[in-house]
Amino acid sequence: MAEGYAKIFLKNKYEVQSAGIETHGLNPNAVKVMAEDGIDISKQKSKLIDPNYLKASDLVITLCGDAKDRCPVLSEHTRSIHWPLADPAQAQGTDKQKLAVFRQVRDEIKEYVSKLG
Repeated sequence: MAEGYAKIFLKNKYEVQSAGIETHGLNPNAVKVMAEDGIDISKQKSKLIDPNYLKASDLVITLCGDAKDRCPVLSEHTRSIHWPLADPAQAQGTDKQKLAVFRQVRDEIKEYVSKLG
């Protein structure tokens, strides 16, 4: 979801890439709630971090849980930001309750990304 918003709000400021320390595939709930906001992320892929690309990055943003602690070592010239969001993929309950968590996190991500622009 962050990649989807960043590619809209930050496209003229940053080269936007998204990756993680594990791949889990694209969550259909993320696709659904982003589509509700007019953003198609259905073609995005779950990718592993490229350590060389990471070391050359100017800004790295970690999201959710322990991502900050598990992120590989960054260059001293890399600015790092952590957004302590709930991991919506871990949401429990009915489908409706899970979607509510995805919407909440989507809205938080949108707010954070828009402030970077």
